[in-house]
Amino acid sequence: LTVLNAGRRYLKAEDLSGKVFVTSGLGGMSGAQAKAAVIAGCVGIIAEVDEAALLKRHKQGWLMEISNSLDHCIARLRDARKNKIALSLGYHGNVVDLWERLVHELDTTGELLVDLGSDQTSCHNPFSGGYYPAQLGFEEAKQLLSTNPGKFRTLVQESLRRHVAAINRLADKGMFFWDYGNAFLLEAQRAGADVGKRGANKTEFRYPSYVQHIMG
Repeated sequence: LTVLNAGRRYLKAEDLSGKVFVTSGLGGMSGAQAKAAVIAGCVGIIAEVDEAALLKRHKQGWLMEISNSLDHCIARLRDARKNKIALSLGYHGNVVDLWERLVHELDTTGELLVDLGSDQTSCHNPFSGGYYPAQLGFEEAKQLLSTNPGKFRTLVQESLRRHVAAINRLADKGMFFWDYGNAFLLEAQRAGADVGKRGANKTEFRYPSYVQHIMG
């Protein structure tokens, strides 16, 4: 319902075939995103750093494909988008790398390859394993979290700034991003990312919340 209503409200579209939804997280609550994309008829690319979560969703049948190659993800995205094929593709890697690759595609080809975007990392708990920084691989990041949590926190905040910078670039070209109530925008703001709403007070964000703006 969230994906469908986002399409209705922001894309003015009842039919999401050929539309692309990019997000992250295939864990407890976030795992439903892959199935939601296919039910809604769109192309869903979902990034996840934990391979165990990807394999679980694939085994369940909620996730159609898995790839650790951004080149492959972009090729599959283009094909499914062109042919209006419903697809859920799990990218085994950091969502920041995926967003930055989409910016690179925009810069080099002029194509905006994503229509809808969100995030379901556990950003209510970003410094204890809820969000993994793009600068490190999954296992390396877990090791740093246990040995040097202060450094881990610094890398998370750097990663959040990169994360938002890529989203902002794509949103400026017409992608519609929303917050899933996971404190992503709040933690990004605390990290110094540019998520404030222009001309508004500091508690207002430039991107909407799914509760008030989409489901409401």
